[in-house]
Amino acid sequence: MFAMSRPLERALQRFRTPQDDGDPNGSVAQVDVAGRVSTAAFRAATGERLRNLERDMADIKNRVNGLIFLVAAAVITQLLVKVLAW
Repeated sequence: MFAMSRPLERALQRFRTPQDDGDPNGSVAQVDVAGRVSTAAFRAATGERLRNLERDMADIKNRVNGLIFLVAAAVITQLLVKVLAW
């Protein structure tokens, strides 16, 4: 990584948002000097990630179910067209 001068680093830090740190929710956890996060902050972050994962999985499940019904309806429609056209 390139070495930046202290004034440049401070100037850039003023323009950074919490989302720039890789946290999509913009929340800032309490991190100590060694880079460790408190247990409560870890549990809260893990719980939030789990809720987001559950919501995403429910959305995927709904999309797959929709595709299954779409294919089933197309097959039934084709069968009816073949039977009634004969």
